[in-house]
Amino acid sequence: VGSLREEIRPRDIVFADQFIDKTNRKSTFFGEGLVAHIAFAEPVCGELSKHLHDTAISLGIPSRLGGTYVCMEGAAFSTKAESRMHRLWGGDVIGMTSATEAKLFREAEICYATMNLITDYDTWHAGEESVSVELVMENLRLNIRHAKSVIQAAVAGLPPHDPEACGCRTALAGAIMTDPKLVPAARKRELRLIIGKYLAGRRTVR
Repeated sequence: VGSLREEIRPRDIVFADQFIDKTNRKSTFFGEGLVAHIAFAEPVCGELSKHLHDTAISLGIPSRLGGTYVCMEGAAFSTKAESRMHRLWGGDVIGMTSATEAKLFREAEICYATMNLITDYDTWHAGEESVSVELVMENLRLNIRHAKSVIQAAVAGLPPHDPEACGCRTALAGAIMTDPKLVPAARKRELRLIIGKYLAGRRTVR
């Protein structure tokens, strides 16, 4: 991702916890006869993000817990005017994927965190080279070793899941608006792994 802040430098890692979604993508499993509205005020799993951040710090890797991720459509990078606008909005980093992922993971009741590898200063920074594929790939190669180390150590040290620690695994409880009797049979079959326990009237945690 690109940095929108002076203090967030290329090759740092940011565990973003908020999103501004500028995309126009389908980012829900629902619709077509089944309405659900998940709570999304806190779009990532705070427990998982903290665990990843603590792991990075323990490995001596520069990282930051929290930040706002501006999710843009792509495939082109931002203009300078857009980059300055994103900074005024309060964005800290900019990328093309995470907001979409976060919505789908929340609907699927899966804990989600995003580890953002800073490759450039986007296009706003007058004193730095503007973002290019060459610059992104050079810094990304240097970041990959850090990312692998964080993931390996974080997975090895992952504590047992505490259902009370986060609400990710019950995100759909109370979110389904459609009367189960009115949900088309085909949609029930398609989404049975996600909604089966709710349409059957059960509220147990997986």
